[in-house]
Amino acid sequence: MWKLKSFVKPYWLITLMAPLLMIMEVCMDLTQPRLMAAIVNQGVSQGNLAFIWSTGLQMLVVALVGLVGGVGCTYFTVKAAQNFGSDLRLSIFQKIQTFSFRQLDTFSTGSLITRLTGDVMQMLNLLQMLLRQFTREFSLLIGSILMCIVISPKLSSILLLVVPVQFVILFVLMRRSTPLFRKMQQRLDKVNTVMQESTTGIRVIKAFVRAAFERSRFSKANTALLESSLGSARALATSGPLMTLILNISIVAVIWFGAGQTWHGEMAIGDLAAFIIYITQVLFSLVSISNTIMVISRAQVSAERICEVLETAPEMNEPVHERNKLNQISASASLGCELEFEHVSFAYEAVPDQFVLQDISFKALPGQTIGILGATGSGKSTLVSLIPRLYDTTKGRILLNGMDVHDMPVEQLRSHIGIVLQQSILFSGTIRDNIRFGKPNASEEEVETAAQAAEADEFIRKLPEGYEAMLGQRGVNLSGGQKQRIAIARALLMRSPLLVLDDSTSAIDLGTERRIQRSLEHLMNGSTRIIIAQRISSVMHADQILIFDEGRIAAQGTHDELLASSPIYQDIYRSQQRKETALHG
Repeated sequence: MWKLKSFVKPYWLITLMAPLLMIMEVCMDLTQPRLMAAIVNQGVSQGNLAFIWSTGLQMLVVALVGLVGGVGCTYFTVKAAQNFGSDLRLSIFQKIQTFSFRQLDTFSTGSLITRLTGDVMQMLNLLQMLLRQFTREFSLLIGSILMCIVISPKLSSILLLVVPVQFVILFVLMRRSTPLFRKMQQRLDKVNTVMQESTTGIRVIKAFVRAAFERSRFSKANTALLESSLGSARALATSGPLMTLILNISIVAVIWFGAGQTWHGEMAIGDLAAFIIYITQVLFSLVSISNTIMVISRAQVSAERICEVLETAPEMNEPVHERNKLNQISASASLGCELEFEHVSFAYEAVPDQFVLQDISFKALPGQTIGILGATGSGKSTLVSLIPRLYDTTKGRILLNGMDVHDMPVEQLRSHIGIVLQQSILFSGTIRDNIRFGKPNASEEEVETAAQAAEADEFIRKLPEGYEAMLGQRGVNLSGGQKQRIAIARALLMRSPLLVLDDSTSAIDLGTERRIQRSLEHLMNGSTRIIIAQRISSVMHADQILIFDEGRIAAQGTHDELLASSPIYQDIYRSQQRKETALHG
């Protein structure tokens, strides 16, 4: 938890003011029993009404001063804790944005959501409790012990027996609770992951009538969380009653022995009453501190999980000495860029011995179009993910205009690449905002030109609100083909020198696809293009076609060359020709 202290430093003044004001309130609270004892000893016992009135007035003033301290402490506590929580959430979110795809694969989405929300809230609650409740109870504990010693050193010996026992209970409580809370947070991750997957895939679940299965899956995760929560509660259940028992025994002992001292004139009645109040505060403070210990134990787990994210080093290192090299790559689509793969191999970290791509080498000259075909799982999408460094190569190099992509600042590298991923991801907001996602300052004309090139302008204008139509989460109120066309428009708007289309027309009919291809030739004339497709018709006019098979390039060449020499290409061509003939027959 101490590692997160840097998030408190900007608010050190208000963080310091909160406990100081609470200590002021505690001092006033500790004064009240002494004033009450004086009223009993010197006012009530001696019938001195004037003393009772004057001391009562002092008690009122003390109470008002304590009120100021309490209100001020609450104000500064809330302000410090909320600012701390806001900065911590922002820092975690910014850190996640720097993660590579491999690192995002390591942390599940549900786990990241839990860390960003629940774990941060645990830390926020802990800071509030430390600044206010813990400061109050700890100050009361120390102050009340001192006041007990001042009133009766002999009677205070009871505390020598009670307080160590209470601290042993607190120590055991913290040792037992921390691993239980860690397991509970892990199971909460699982619940959030299942819920997130089920919510995102609700249409698939309904289409395949798998609601019962998903309910069962969620029920298992939820039951596991319940068992962890109950286990934590059972482990801590005895602490409260045990500490209350010790409290009651201590009060009985004080009354027993204190009454004897009062009977023999060794202690005034008012002092005994004040002593009982102080020792009660001591023991209640220990009970309250035990509750704080539970919060600290749970927050300790949350702090570890937050630090795990914050301390994860980004894999995409920024080569400061190379920052100006990208100036050699034009930011304009009219000039394109040279792309070269040199003996590239790649394996996911989970299975490092199984290469998804093996010894891939090819070159795309400025302005050329490279088509990529292959069966599902042959490594096509993984290949294009390596270009903008969504993943890093395991072996080999990828060069842009002769420069290794590892030597380029990641943001500048990606700003030179327009990419349409296999899955069209849209965001809640207007269609216009989604199209200019990669170029927020784009003009209205640029947005509409990109939409026209992507064959999206027509259906957009038919919507009641046109380009201002609001999209639901992930664009749920659009068809698959419409989402793909908006995603293509988003990439075209950037007018990047390198354009990557990863099976981006799979939900679009052949006629619309041909019109998009003609628009690409006009709008992106001169750009270097990498097109992954399932249909030969999508890439048959490419300058070079790569045939992928089990992570390797099985054949490469133009359409005519492959049709004459590649059995794999011939099989794909004949198969698709038969399908088209059947459809039109």
